[in-house]
Amino acid sequence: MVPLRDDNPTQITPYVTYGLIAANILVFLYELSLNPQLLDGFFHIWAVVPKELTASFSGLPVNQPVPESLTLVTSQFLHGGFLHVAGNMLFLWIFGNNVEDRLGHIKYLIFYIACGILAALTQWYFSANSNIPSLGASGAIAGVMGAYILRFPKAEVLTLLPLGILITTVRVPAFFFLGFWFVQQAFYGVASLDAPANIGMENGGIAYWAHAGGFVFGAILGPLLGLFSSDSKSQTF
Repeated sequence: MVPLRDDNPTQITPYVTYGLIAANILVFLYELSLNPQLLDGFFHIWAVVPKELTASFSGLPVNQPVPESLTLVTSQFLHGGFLHVAGNMLFLWIFGNNVEDRLGHIKYLIFYIACGILAALTQWYFSANSNIPSLGASGAIAGVMGAYILRFPKAEVLTLLPLGILITTVRVPAFFFLGFWFVQQAFYGVASLDAPANIGMENGGIAYWAHAGGFVFGAILGPLLGLFSSDSKSQTF
């Protein structure tokens, strides 16, 4: 299933969502300009390398030009392939605008980055000794989805549904669509506890615990930041 759009119009222009999409695409275009060796080095510097993050938390020196804790943020703007960045930006475009409308621009940006950090830490907890770079906006976007399912559970998502060689569209309530997605991520996370994972890398696994963690933290942080405010316009500062 691939969601296309929702039916909840926003009252404000989602500048932050547009800006995040643009930033992710620009960084990905830069990645395309690098040869494989330089790209591998780029990922090891700016993505989360769990083993190095573990060392930095323990006060051990890490031979990197930037603080390892900073990668909890920078990794959110890196992607491992066209499908990775396209899928993430599609979900951000669909669900981000309504959440930004409810939280306001500044709170939404704080919410998004915080969800990404907490999602990365969730994945790190389950793979603290891994040397595989962990990257992608998936955890932050999962947080957006966690907030969305609370605020717009009855919204309908127009979804592509393959039926053999035919493709049709169906309208699925957000509660079922996102609820199924979360259960799927949690199930895969349990099933892959002993497997190496990196977010969205085409030649590796998927960090399902980052997805599940981001979703849960998004559902927690959203209400705390005003997700259910009765006046969204008062939240647009």
